[in-house]
Amino acid sequence: MTPLLSVRSLTKRYGARIGCADVSFDLWPGEVLGIVGESGSGKSTLLNCLAGHQAPDAGQVLFDTRAEGPRDTVTMSEPERRMLGRTDWAFVHQHARDGLRMGVSAGGNVGERLMSVGARHYGDIRAAAADWLGRVEIDTSRIDDRPTQFSGGMQQRLQIARNLVSGPRLVFMDEPTGGLDVSVQARLLDLLRGLVRDMGLSAIVVTHDLAVVRLLAHRLMVMKDGHVVETGLTDQVLDDPQHAYTQLLVSSVLQV
Repeated sequence: MTPLLSVRSLTKRYGARIGCADVSFDLWPGEVLGIVGESGSGKSTLLNCLAGHQAPDAGQVLFDTRAEGPRDTVTMSEPERRMLGRTDWAFVHQHARDGLRMGVSAGGNVGERLMSVGARHYGDIRAAAADWLGRVEIDTSRIDDRPTQFSGGMQQRLQIARNLVSGPRLVFMDEPTGGLDVSVQARLLDLLRGLVRDMGLSAIVVTHDLAVVRLLAHRLMVMKDGHVVETGLTDQVLDDPQHAYTQLLVSSVLQV
């Protein structure tokens, strides 16, 4: 089996400061990888380089495209990367407002993604939008409401619907439950876990919350100062951390 994503020696610097250094891993179809670490550990820099939002200084990001097999997305043209971002890739932002058109209706937000990949029949687009609102537990009677009329949790669920409606194969998630109330977080995590399982999605989840990766991720990478210091199966890493920094992360959660 070919990895869906193969990352080789990915490096990003900001002057003298290291964003991420020499990061390599494979992500397999249907696998969820969690990336954890404190603020400034390099996890968001890594995610943005993987998703094409930032250009790395060195390294490869090989994605197994449908038409041509593995392609290095770092050297892809900008139009090719944009097309990937509308079709096979999706990006769930920490703040839903960064991933939504706040002046467009809920149905319009979901429908825009379909239109960007060629859908043109209004009735079909609206029906698909209504279906996806239902799948993320938003009442379909709210299809013409704008995101500004939604709670934070509903906005995040709408962003997820907008991202997944086109059937991507890889989803990047940047602190998907950050800033939400604990009860809202639990509901959203349960929804995400079900969607990832039912759609057979691969995902890369960046978070500082170990409970999030425990619930969502099959495998875990721990980052410190731009470097990966430990990697392994999620339960294995969290239950028996080997690196001193990972031990500190896990113990700090247990003491709360």
